[in-house]
Amino acid sequence: MATKQGDRVERLTNLLALLLETRVPLTQLQITAELDQHYPDGDRARRGAFERDKAALRELGVPIDTTIIDAGPDAGSSRYAIDRRKYELADLDLDVDEMRALQVAVAAVRSGSSAGRDAIWKLGGDLSAGDRLPVTAVMPDRPELPALRAAVASRSAISFSYRGEQRHLQPYGLLLRGGFWYVVGHDLDRGERRTFRVDRFATESVEVGEPGTFERPPSFDPRDAFPADPKQIGHAPSDGIEAVVRVGATRAAAIERELGADRVVDRHPDGSVDLSVPASNLDAFRSWVLGLLDHAVVLGPPEVRADIVAWVGGLAGR
Repeated sequence: MATKQGDRVERLTNLLALLLETRVPLTQLQITAELDQHYPDGDRARRGAFERDKAALRELGVPIDTTIIDAGPDAGSSRYAIDRRKYELADLDLDVDEMRALQVAVAAVRSGSSAGRDAIWKLGGDLSAGDRLPVTAVMPDRPELPALRAAVASRSAISFSYRGEQRHLQPYGLLLRGGFWYVVGHDLDRGERRTFRVDRFATESVEVGEPGTFERPPSFDPRDAFPADPKQIGHAPSDGIEAVVRVGATRAAAIERELGADRVVDRHPDGSVDLSVPASNLDAFRSWVLGLLDHAVVLGPPEVRADIVAWVGGLAGR
């Protein structure tokens, strides 16, 4: 099994090199003939292996262009090539120290895919054993990220399913916070800026619209874009879902400091307090309540309380 995996890595590497170096687009037959030693015998097996390789490279963000031959004996066949202008980094105009600093930064972070390694190559880095740097951070990878990064770069609106709704967003940027990826932008359905956690998309499919359909506001700063309250990710206070939670005396003062005194609805002689808590994002709200263990009780509204009771009951049943 290890040998087969190693063979495929070598085949993908050679396929990438061939498509980058060719001056004219190549058909599948030309490609598999050029890389004959890497592909299995038989036309059907070769085509299947090539299609899998092509899909794998595209999933890694490699822009393989396809054209259809419209005349001659090969009319109707597809030809493939990689546009270097789309694949390679533009001249960043960095001096030696800046280039080295960027190489070190990329080498010190692992994304869970080959993207970091490819980035070091594009930056002129050396992955030989002598220059290999220790990994100091692990960045989670998501199948949606290539499409989201492309949409942010090309200023293309996106649509995706989130918490049972189809959402439409002009993506301004991607953020990594607390080990999770978030996309921030203008929600076309709500008419205001929203933040969505990428791993909570209902499917891995993200529909990307036409490029250049919006402009990111000049004042947008991704460092300030993350909601102060995680329970509002994907939502806003104007959505209006607020839960009343009774917090026991031992945690009351700390939670009041966390949420603010203006959130206190009622105080009780035993030291417990009732607070109004944003609950539009039920996943985040559940996590917050669970973190308080037996020091918190959701009083209402009925649908939010019912959701929490059912969720906790389901956990207990499992």
